[in-house]
Amino acid sequence: QVQLAESGGGLVQAGGSLRLSCAASGPTSGVHTKAWFRQAPGKEREFVAAIRWSGGSTDYADPVKGRFTISRDNARNMVFLQMNSLKPEDTAVYYCATRKGLGDYRSYVSYDYWGQGTQVTVSS
Repeated sequence: QVQLAESGGGLVQAGGSLRLSCAASGPTSGVHTKAWFRQAPGKEREFVAAIRWSGGSTDYADPVKGRFTISRDNARNMVFLQMNSLKPEDTAVYYCATRKGLGDYRSYVSYDYWGQGTQVTVSS
C-alpha cells in the first residue's frame, strides 16, 4: 500500500508564498503521474497540477498557471508544489495524489492513492 504524506501548509497573507511537500512510502514502483488537487469548503475537489514521474512533463489548472510550480525528486520519492502570489481564492485543503494507470490525469477518479491533505489559508 502506497502511503502519501503532505506537509508545508499554513496561513499566509495574499501575495505570499508557500511550498508544499509530499513524501511517498511503500511499493512505489510503476508510478505514472503525481498530482496536487485542492478542495475548498462546499466545493468539489479540483485539479491543480500534475507531473509525469518519468520525463517530468507538467500541466497546470488555468487559475494557477504562472503562479504555481510542481516539481519532483525521484531519488527521494517526493513531489513539491511551490505556490507564489497566493490569493484568498487559493484557500483550500491541498491533497497529493499518485496513480499507476492511465486515463484523464485531471480527474481525481484516475488516482489510486491520496494523502491526508494539508490546509492552506490565504488571508486578504
